[in-house]
Amino acid sequence: MVETFREGLVVRPYSRLSEEEIGRLDRASLSILEDIGIICFNDEATGILAANGCRTERLDERSHKIRLPASVVRDALASAPSAVKLGARDPGNALILDAEVPRIYFGSGSETNVWLDTDMEVFVSERDPGRKKRLPVFTEERGNVERLGTAARLAEELEHLDFFIRPVNIQDEDITEENHDVNKFYISLRNTTKHVQAGLTSLGQLDNVVRLAEIVAGGREAFKENPVISFITCTVKSPLQMVDDATQKLIEFARRGIPFVVSSSPQGGSTAPIQEAGMVAQINAEILAGITLTQLVNPGTPVIYGSVPVRARMDNLHDFYGAPEFNQYNIDCIQMARYYRIPCYSTAGVGDSKVPGMQATIEKFFTHIPIAMSGAQYIHYAFGLLDRTNTFCPVQAVLDNEHIGMIKRFLASPRLSIADVDESLAQIDKVMASHQKLYARFVRKSLRSGRIYSHYPFEGRNGDDEVIDMAVERMDRLLLRPARSLPVETETRVFEEVPGLLSRLRT
Repeated sequence: MVETFREGLVVRPYSRLSEEEIGRLDRASLSILEDIGIICFNDEATGILAANGCRTERLDERSHKIRLPASVVRDALASAPSAVKLGARDPGNALILDAEVPRIYFGSGSETNVWLDTDMEVFVSERDPGRKKRLPVFTEERGNVERLGTAARLAEELEHLDFFIRPVNIQDEDITEENHDVNKFYISLRNTTKHVQAGLTSLGQLDNVVRLAEIVAGGREAFKENPVISFITCTVKSPLQMVDDATQKLIEFARRGIPFVVSSSPQGGSTAPIQEAGMVAQINAEILAGITLTQLVNPGTPVIYGSVPVRARMDNLHDFYGAPEFNQYNIDCIQMARYYRIPCYSTAGVGDSKVPGMQATIEKFFTHIPIAMSGAQYIHYAFGLLDRTNTFCPVQAVLDNEHIGMIKRFLASPRLSIADVDESLAQIDKVMASHQKLYARFVRKSLRSGRIYSHYPFEGRNGDDEVIDMAVERMDRLLLRPARSLPVETETRVFEEVPGLLSRLRT
C-alpha cells in the first residue's frame, strides 16, 4: 500500500552559512552545554540526565546546574528520527517531515487573545457627498470556541495551508484550566481534516487529549500509524533554563512516543545575544538540550527542531519580527537542523502591522520568501497574524493564502525537460512561420493545466484598491461550503469517553 501525504513543495534550499560556519556554531553550542551548562528546575529531568553521564550541581532547593558532555548530545541526536510523520483525519493531508528533503509546508500558529473582525461600510466624502466608497472597519473580539471552530473551518478550505496550529485562544466563561485542552483539540479536529498541533495547558489532561485523538484516528494502533495531533513544548526558558512544568510535559510526550516540537524562542538583545553568532549558538544549545532529554527518555521519539528566534526592539523590548536579523537567525537555525538531520519547525509571516493592508503584506512577504527558500519543513505563524503574534484576523489569513500560493509557484522546480524544450522549439518554429508572429494561441493549454499564474484574484475593479473587500467576499464564500465534520458515531464515542467536553459543542 502506497502511503499518501500532502505534496508540499520541495525547494533547492538557500544556504546562508558555510560548512565551516556551521561547524563553528555547532562547537559553540556544545561548549555552552558542557562548559557553561543549563539550569534545570525539574528533578526528574535532572535525575535522567545525571544517570546518563551529565554532571549536576545543586544551586538551591529548586534547581540544579547541569553540564551535558558533547558525547551525550551527539548520541542523542543520532537516535532522533530524521523523518517524522504528522497524520491527519484525511490521510491525504498527512505530512512527512524529512530532514533530508527540503519539502516545505505552511501552517497557522500562535495563540492570540484577539480576533479581528472585518466589516465593509460605505463612507461619504465630506467634499463631494455624491462620492461614496466601501472601506473596512475592524473590530477586536475575544477568542472563543466558536471563533476557533471558524478558524479551523477556514483552514480546511485554504488550499495552501498545510497544517493547523490553533491561532486563537478560547476564553469562554465555561472554559477552565481543567477542560481547556480537550475542548481546543476537539473543536480543531472537528472542523479540519488537516494535521492539528498545539501546546498542552495542563499535563493532567494529556491522557484525555490522547484518548480523543485515538478515537478520531480509529483506535490506539491507528493513532500510532496516523498521529492526527502533535504537541509543542517550550521546555527552555531563555537563557538556558529548563522550566519545571514544560520539562515534565516533554518527558511525558516522549514516554508515549507522540510527535512533538522542542521549541525555544529567545529574544536577541534581552534573553539572548543580539549578535547572530551568539543568538544562534544559544538557541541551538537550548534546542539540543531538549532533544537530548527526549531521546534519553525514549530513544527514537519523533521530535522536531523548533526554532523561533526573535529580536528585541530597543525602544520597548517588543519582538521585532520585521528586522532583517529575524530572517538571519531563522535561516541559520534551519541550516543547523539540516546539519543534525532533524526536521525543522520555523517561523514566517509575522509583522508589526495591526490591521490588514500594505504594511502587513510587505512585512509578511519579507519573511515568507526567505524562510521558504531556506527549506524549513514546517513553517508556522504563516496565516492571519497581525500585531506581531497578538491578533488573528481571518481575512488576513485569506490574503496570506493567496500570497503563499504565489511563493510556492515562484519556488517550484523549473520545467526544463527535453520534452519541454522540444515543445517550445516547435512553438517557436510555428510562430515564426506565421503571419502574426504571436504565441497567444499556445497559452490556453498552459492556463488550463494550471502551469502558469493567471492573475491576482483580489485585483481591484475600475482601478480601485479593493483587496480587503474582495478578501472578505472570498472568506464568506469559503465558510459557506459544507463542513467536513466528524462522523456521528465518532462524535458519540468522543463525548462518551472523553471527560471535560462542553455539552453545548455536541452537534
